[in-house]
Amino acid sequence: MALIINGEEIDDEVIEGEFRNVKGHYERMLQVACCERDQEFRGYAKDNIASRVLLNQESMRRFPTISEEDVTQRLEKLIEAAGGEDQFYLNIGMPFKDEAIVRENVQGGVRLDKMLGEIYGPDPDFTEVELKAAYERDLALYMTEEMIHVAHITKNLQGAQSRNEVFKSMRELRSQLLAGADFMKLAEENRADDQQQIDLGWFKRGEFMEEFEVIAFSMGEGEISPVFTTQLGFHLCTVLGRKAPEAIPFDAVKEAVRQRLLEAHKDAKFNELIAQLKAEAKIEDTDPDETAENAGH
Repeated sequence: MALIINGEEIDDEVIEGEFRNVKGHYERMLQVACCERDQEFRGYAKDNIASRVLLNQESMRRFPTISEEDVTQRLEKLIEAAGGEDQFYLNIGMPFKDEAIVRENVQGGVRLDKMLGEIYGPDPDFTEVELKAAYERDLALYMTEEMIHVAHITKNLQGAQSRNEVFKSMRELRSQLLAGADFMKLAEENRADDQQQIDLGWFKRGEFMEEFEVIAFSMGEGEISPVFTTQLGFHLCTVLGRKAPEAIPFDAVKEAVRQRLLEAHKDAKFNELIAQLKAEAKIEDTDPDETAENAGH
């Protein structure tokens, strides 16, 4: 066993599973290639596991007994939220119903919630002054999103002999636009049919195709784009207007500010608990420190 926490041995498969989860997270964020950070990720995995085990041990110490009624109530809520028993078991990846195992896991969740409720204590009653101060301090979190108003000309391969033919046609249209041609008039003259939309209206990031948005949001007002492609065909676009982010009024986000302060309060309490448990724990890691070994060569 590579990890022993207050005498509790952690199976190597558990560590490997957590390691894969951690590495997968960073791979999805495009922050890692191949194996150069594996030792670092393995350290994160062990730290995550240690935190979970210590929380479980402490909750067992504080609440050794959980009533069957509490477990039943929690399980019923989980099944209801899942839309029924069959869907619940499907969601948790259990191909067959094993209520004993499920109840044991739910019992652990109830126990942990009871302990955290004890740690967090009653919710703070933030004053108006505190809320406004938090709003002003974190104003960047309470802004509207940037929006742009875009028009475009688009052509697909329908009726064309080749992609190159369409590309050359779009390049010619761009040359006319750069020479001063009216965008909306040229777009109307080259519209495939009456259903094809020229004015795309106002939109923010995430509402359109990413490959289109990357171009459009990179442009200045009145600028003519290069010819570019999406799954819909070839495009030229222009930005007709731009709305910069603006501060959302305090009253409109007051509850969001309150929730953010409450989450910060709970996070601080939680981190204090974890730090205390780690300081008092006996954690043995029997894996060799590859980083230290390599540094010695």
